[in-house]
Amino acid sequence: MPDLSTLPPDFLWGVATSAYQIEGAVRADGRKPSIWDTYCTKPGAVDNGDTGEVACDHYHRWPQDMALLRDLGVDAYRFSVAWPRVRPDGTGPVNPAGLDYYDRQVDGLLTAGIRPFVTLYHWDLPQALQDRGGWPHRDTAEAFADYAAVVAARLGDRVADWCTVNEPLCIAWIGHLEGRMAPGERDLDRAVRAGHHVLLGHGLATAAIRAHAPRPASIGPVLNLSPIEPASDAAADIAAAARMDGHVNRWWLDPLHGRGYPADMLDTYGIEPPVRGDDLAVIATPTDFLGVNYYFRQVVADDPDGPAPYARQVPVLDAPHTAMDWEVCPDGLERLLVEVNEAYAPARILVTESGSAWPDKVAADGTVTDPERTDHLERHLAACAAAVGRGVPLTGYFAWSLLDNFEWAYGYDKRFGLVHVDYDTQQRTMKASGTRYAHLIRTHQQRTVTVDPVAVRG
Repeated sequence: MPDLSTLPPDFLWGVATSAYQIEGAVRADGRKPSIWDTYCTKPGAVDNGDTGEVACDHYHRWPQDMALLRDLGVDAYRFSVAWPRVRPDGTGPVNPAGLDYYDRQVDGLLTAGIRPFVTLYHWDLPQALQDRGGWPHRDTAEAFADYAAVVAARLGDRVADWCTVNEPLCIAWIGHLEGRMAPGERDLDRAVRAGHHVLLGHGLATAAIRAHAPRPASIGPVLNLSPIEPASDAAADIAAAARMDGHVNRWWLDPLHGRGYPADMLDTYGIEPPVRGDDLAVIATPTDFLGVNYYFRQVVADDPDGPAPYARQVPVLDAPHTAMDWEVCPDGLERLLVEVNEAYAPARILVTESGSAWPDKVAADGTVTDPERTDHLERHLAACAAAVGRGVPLTGYFAWSLLDNFEWAYGYDKRFGLVHVDYDTQQRTMKASGTRYAHLIRTHQQRTVTVDPVAVRG
């Protein structure tokens, strides 16, 4: 049993998903295409030619998946609203059927005693907006705020917790610079513009939620962050690590915390973001929490001939790696949480995603035993507890993911779920890691009922 004694009594235990990865039903009830529907049609873009057309069919099977959440005993469920369901053209008429779908989910969660955490943008930009320029254009940030207002007005009487944008790094750098995610571009100038407008959209959406939600809202962005280490003591590698830290971490954290864009990264990119008027103040609009997604640390070397930031991640040969070939490094999560807290002092931090992919198999007796994921889960929770013991205001943990799902450009081969999905039959099977997570949740909840909260916090 990992030592989780430092986690506060009101610690939130959750799981997370995203709309395009699980919902399927891409043409149902007025939904129109997103950039991911389009990206999946590009030859070679997604492994095995997979698409999100069916995924886990969560759109039709969500009551069954609510039962899985109850079986896990989670306090909270983080899910995303699909912009193309709610406003299929990105702007203009609202689709009532799309809002009704999420309305039913919220009611189902509350009936089950589970706290909904709504993510407004998890990468599924309406294709109609991409056709008009996408995130590199300022209009998209303004359209996002309008969409946020619509969702907040409808769900905000029951939803108190809102994540604005998920992983701006993936949207800007991987989608617009590296071309490995939708919309599949490779253009540094457009990537910088996209990143700025995603951050601006976050700030505008924060204000829109507060203006239109009928009840007080707790709002925060979600960033995927990594601790960065140089591959050697060579000056070039140390400088490369600083650039990679700027690229992965500071480019997002600094403007969100009122520091503007890092000067060293402006020099590295040689491109100025398209800042207008009070953009930086809008981006730095105070929020209630910072969502941190953690999957791996990065050990980097100088790469002067590569793309910006002219640094490359090098493999750590003497460490275990997941099916994604990501190093398993729970100490990196503790270090990251402590460093972010010391540098930026957010009011609260939530680990909004943490998980691992492994080549799971259903045994002859129908069970799925996944010791690697179980060990990964326990060690990363222990890292969270250690960070709390070092003063980090960490108030919750969301395991990624509830279900095996469409894993973006990797298709369906990479399985992150606590629940196994047979994509041919849509049968769900709780994995051993899910059973273990449920046990850890119960143990913490039982302990905090019997232990003096003051003593726990002290």
